[in-house]
Amino acid sequence: MEEKPRNPETPRVTAWDARDPIDPGSPICSIVIPTYNGRALLERCLAAIERHRPSDPRMVIEVVVADDASTDDTAPWLAERHPQVRVVRLERNGGFCAAANAGVAAARSPFIQLLNNDAEPTAGWVEAGLAPFSDARVGSVAPLVLVRDQPSRVDSAGDAYSVFGWPTKRGHGQPASRWAQHPQDEVFGASGSSAFYRSRALEKVGAYDPLLGAYYEDVDLAFRLRWGGFRCVYTPRSVVLHEVSATYDHRRPALVRAMARNAEIVFWSNMPWRWLVVGLVPRLGFVAAQTGWRVIRGRGGPFLQGKLDALRSWKAIRERRRHRAILARSTPQAPRFAIGLGSMGDLLNHLRRPRPSARA
Repeated sequence: MEEKPRNPETPRVTAWDARDPIDPGSPICSIVIPTYNGRALLERCLAAIERHRPSDPRMVIEVVVADDASTDDTAPWLAERHPQVRVVRLERNGGFCAAANAGVAAARSPFIQLLNNDAEPTAGWVEAGLAPFSDARVGSVAPLVLVRDQPSRVDSAGDAYSVFGWPTKRGHGQPASRWAQHPQDEVFGASGSSAFYRSRALEKVGAYDPLLGAYYEDVDLAFRLRWGGFRCVYTPRSVVLHEVSATYDHRRPALVRAMARNAEIVFWSNMPWRWLVVGLVPRLGFVAAQTGWRVIRGRGGPFLQGKLDALRSWKAIRERRRHRAILARSTPQAPRFAIGLGSMGDLLNHLRRPRPSARA
């Protein structure tokens, strides 16, 4: 059995921006966990949080579970087994974005971690995850996310995005040892499985876009944070284990369709005009390659339907581009996007979906 990674040093959080008020005894970080019929996953997630709560009395955290109208008795189970957890229950199932936003709205801390219910934090993850926020320009932090049943492999070391519209998990599938030694650096965005956010930044740019429902919502938020003048930093000292594909089955036609739509909405809503000019033809080629890939795998129909759904959303895309322009004018410095050119490795990584978990 492989030994789970440990952080030999726990960084001390010593400096904050004055605009992030921290009252003595109040929580410094809210761990927001959206869930839908995920009681079995929650049990392991919450146990890990309790096991690794910061020992420093100044590092108070709160846990907020956003229950998306679960039918597996999640709410009463939490009240009985985890009374210290705050529960926000939606009366109707609204999807991942709706649940996450409800949890964010209920959070009472200057910093928030959005944590998947199939994730498991490790020792020192909060302290390390909050340390980069000592730089007021940092709006989000990406921890080192490892595959839970194979922690020697990386799920994500921060997210990347190419000018052609390829969102990829940096380091996906690579040895964990390589990225554990990687220096802290700037990345495009943080994976939605375990991203840390500055609450004040979310108040400025908004949380997850309800239009997206689930998938690509973290990429869209990463874009908006950059439009608003914020940066994202990767830190290898905050480690989270993630059970890849435990929550959603990527083979479902409805999910294939939604992901195909969301990819276009995010691309056309967020890419700066200069990058759109450069990436237009490669983007169309990339979509053609994706179409061929899905057709070979018997999922071409839902994929093309999703692209048509995106085309019908042109008014929503136009409104979102206007919102990005407003955000850009709100920051004294021109937004920086950390967008790369991509590579063949990025393309293969994007098209190669992770194997569904046995729980999916």
